[in-house]
Amino acid sequence: MPPVSAAARTWLTEADCDLDAFRALVEQRTDPADHPSAQRVERNVPLYDSERLRALSVSREGRRSVQEELVRALLDGPGIVVLKGAFADAAVVDRTSDVFRALIEEERASGTARGDHFAPPGANDRVWNALDKVAVRAPEVFADYYANDILELVAEAWLGPAYQVTSQVNVVNPGGAAQSVHRDYHLGFLSQERAAAYPAHVHRLSPVLTLQGAVAHCDMPVESGPTLYLPHSQKFEPGYLAWRLPRFVEYFDAHHVQLPLEQGDAVFFNPALFHAAGHNRSAGIRRMANLLQISSAFGRAMETVDREAMANALFPVLLRRRSEGVSDDWLRRVIAAGAEGYAFPTDLDRDPPVDGLAPPSQADIVWRAVAETWSGDRLRQELRAAAERRRG
Repeated sequence: MPPVSAAARTWLTEADCDLDAFRALVEQRTDPADHPSAQRVERNVPLYDSERLRALSVSREGRRSVQEELVRALLDGPGIVVLKGAFADAAVVDRTSDVFRALIEEERASGTARGDHFAPPGANDRVWNALDKVAVRAPEVFADYYANDILELVAEAWLGPAYQVTSQVNVVNPGGAAQSVHRDYHLGFLSQERAAAYPAHVHRLSPVLTLQGAVAHCDMPVESGPTLYLPHSQKFEPGYLAWRLPRFVEYFDAHHVQLPLEQGDAVFFNPALFHAAGHNRSAGIRRMANLLQISSAFGRAMETVDREAMANALFPVLLRRRSEGVSDDWLRRVIAAGAEGYAFPTDLDRDPPVDGLAPPSQADIVWRAVAETWSGDRLRQELRAAAERRRG
């Protein structure tokens, strides 16, 4: 019987983790011609000027062209893009950083400070579920931050509409050690045995359910330890079984790349890319990043988020900003970051389709409330009733 080709494999094992095949992928050169909208390619990573992307995306055709280029980079290219100046308003980033710092101090004082997935306890300051914490605590800050059009551009390109944002704040303090190399959610958070139990097509599917991102909340010179990446490593099919193996760890340690970032820059990457937060060797830089894990409407986000509470907290801000003349696109971006955009799962006996194939989503309800200038009480009642219908 002839051997089964790599393309036809149904199951993956550690025996498929061929370091020479891995090297052939990750040692290829990123061709600038494949990234015509980029400013340049640096250390195999395309760097984009966000203002240029905004200008290119004014028309529908231009937006689609930019999104196609980003998807090619994340899927078949190096697996990572740097978007310079994605959050161009330093005041917005600073106000959000102030909220993050307040949350960190409160959690320290209460004894609920959190550790990290891939680093020793105490190396980093981490705020889990930062998305809803910021929305409820500082809805004006949340709205200005998550109205960001570049975030929408790349999230919609990779995941399509009704994507779900989650956020974790990560601060690596001076002396903080590097993370261990890893792939990310979903299969990246499973043991070797559990990951190997999923067929090969699920290994190919897992990365397209999530977009990983990080927004720099301070300048990050290399000595402060910005994230380590291995471009093109997302294309190695058995990578979810390879990243823990010593020979792959050693290769990553010897060949990763690292790029300095400025405040407001954003990095987005395929979650299957081999990566790890770097060692902060600086004397005084508390390296702060907002880690964005953005999920497909058809997947499961890592964090549970109280989007009902977020929607109620954000609603007065949305009404006021609409009366002040912000665009519908601005409002929709904030709603997309805060509310559940997908109608399922639900109890179809209690929550049947009305004008189509699905009942209204939470985001649909919030948008209607903004468009029709509902009272806050009415929105709270409608959201609560919708939640009850979904629970059955």
